[in-house]
Parts: sequence; C-alpha cells; structure tokens
Amino acid sequence: MKIRAVDSCVLTVPTPKPIALQFPQHKLVVAEISTDAGVSGLGYSLAFGGGGAEAIQVYLDTRLKPVLIGEDPLFVERLWERMFRADMGIRKQGIAAYALSALDIGLWDIAGKVAGLPLYQLWGAVTDRIPAYGSGGWARYSVEDLVGEAERYAGLGCRCYKMKIHHPDPRENRKRVEAVRRALGERVRLMVDVNQRLDVLGNIRQAALLEDLDLVWYEEPVLADDIAACAEVSEKIRIPVATGENNYTRYEFRELIERRAARYLMPDVCRANGYSETLRIGRLAAAHSVAVSPHVVHELSLHIVGALANGFLVEFIDWVPPDLFEEMPPCKDGHFQIPQRPGHGMALAKGAVKKYRSSA
Repeated sequence: MKIRAVDSCVLTVPTPKPIALQFPQHKLVVAEISTDAGVSGLGYSLAFGGGGAEAIQVYLDTRLKPVLIGEDPLFVERLWERMFRADMGIRKQGIAAYALSALDIGLWDIAGKVAGLPLYQLWGAVTDRIPAYGSGGWARYSVEDLVGEAERYAGLGCRCYKMKIHHPDPRENRKRVEAVRRALGERVRLMVDVNQRLDVLGNIRQAALLEDLDLVWYEEPVLADDIAACAEVSEKIRIPVATGENNYTRYEFRELIERRAARYLMPDVCRANGYSETLRIGRLAAAHSVAVSPHVVHELSLHIVGALANGFLVEFIDWVPPDLFEEMPPCKDGHFQIPQRPGHGMALAKGAVKKYRSSA
C-alpha cells in the first residue's frame, strides 16, 4: 500500500452562542490521505478561533506532504520521524506542529481501518467509556451566560465545569466562580483557567482567593514557554495546576514533569504533533503518576484517554454544527462511549467541505 495523494483544505465553521461571544468561528485544517489500495484517512487540526489556519495548510502542503507521497502509510512511526526531522531549522511547534498533527492523525486513521479496529483498541484499550467535563465560561460571557452554560453541561451529566478567570481584578473572578458554584451546588466541581494571563505573583494572589472552593485544578497560570514560572506557581499555591495545551513535544512535557510544574497534563492532539507524540507524552506522564486530560477535540481525544491507564477526563466544548461530521459521539450521563468504527471513527458529512470551505 502506498500513499498516492494528500488533499487539504481549510474549513471555516461558525460557532453557536454563547461561545460566539468570544469566538465567532473556528477553523479546521483538513487533510485527506488517499492510498492506492482504496483506503483513506482523515486528519485535521482545530485552529481555535481560526488563528493561523492558512499558514498551517501552506506548511502541510509544501513541506510535509512531499515526505508522505509514495510511502507506506502503515509505517506511521517512521513517517512521523521523517516529518518531525524535516526542515531541521524549524522546530515542530506552533504552525509546523499543527500541520504534522493533522497528517499523523490521518495516518493512524488508515492504520485503524486496515486493522479493522478503533484506535484505542489498536493501542491497547483501558476503557471504552470516558468521563467528560463541560468547558467554556469565557470572559465575554455575562454571569447569566456563564451560569446557563454551566447548567446545560450539568444537565448532560458532566460532574465538572471549567470557566475562565480573565478579569484583571482577582476579586471579580472570585465573584464569577461563586455565582456558578451557587447555581450548581455540590453536584458539580469547578476548574478555572487563567490562559497564561498572569505572572507568578498575580497567580499566587488569585489562587489564594479561590483555595476554599475545592477546585479540581488551576489551569495554565503563566506563559506556556515559562516552565520555571509554572513550577513556582505549582509549588506555592494550594490548588493543583493543569497545563500543556500550548506545549508541543514530549521534551517540553518531560521538563514540566521533572520540575513538578503540574499534576494534570493537557496535550492537544492537534497541536502536540498528533496521536503519536500525544501517546508518548501520556506514557511518560504515567511513569510519574501524573494524570492526562487532553485539550479540546474530544471526538479525537477519546481514543487517547481510552488507551492510557492515567487518562482522566476529556474536554467537552459543545460547538460543532450537526452538518460538519457524519456523527459526533453523544455525551450521556457525563460520559462518551468511544465509537467502535475502525480508525478514529470520524468522517466529514456529505456537503461539509462545500459548505464550510474557506475561499482562497
């Protein structure tokens, strides 16, 4: 079996309210990998808010696609190494990592289809039912938007909800968290997300105002590049730290682990160089008793958590329109049942490319 073509496009997909208050659209960089045996694989990376999608596509088409043409798609690890080592002057972070991720996801989709197995089983399954937390709570939400979204996820059975704490006054962030806690009561625990907005001292002050609320975690406190600062925050606050959505390789995650910078690691399969590297990150974390809770794209991340003994939760952001994919896994009782279709089980709906494809 040989790869005969890689066809890419960018899909621009509007979001529903209240998410649209913060992000009116997201973009998917899609790569369809075709083989001479008639088997194809779907890969895609989610560009949250749409940022950088066109650059990701250009790098995928011009620098990584040529590495794959004519190769056997079942040699996934070999092809990953070749893509990772292509353009040694460009580190596989940011744009390059998103591009590599989409192709690696597509290669694994082919491998699963050829084996006739869903990926979590191909990798050695731990579970087929994954708990999820509801996620959103963006800064542009009113308190009513915030509470309404939290209650909707709770109504789907999610026992945890994550919200942003972006206000420059830490007391205002406390008020918003308290509003959600009052509305949900003891049935749902909360997480908060700083999104890299504070320095070490700012995080110490903010966390001190939230310590009594029994939060699951305190997320991405400082710039993702500053692992030393993240470690200092983790040491000095009394809420477990989660981070990793903007880290890209096992080497970065190794430093996070060695510095004890987080108790929960959050690799994003569309950013962390695909399924191949995300699995390595997960197994590295397992060797240090650190839990893994992948960032967004739950429909793809389910397979990661289903194959890791230290897998924790998937992040559920309910934004996908019903005509984008043939089928999205439904959330029932706060859990997702991993689809039993071979590969990752996702396919674009008929007409989705025509409807959402970005104009050149």
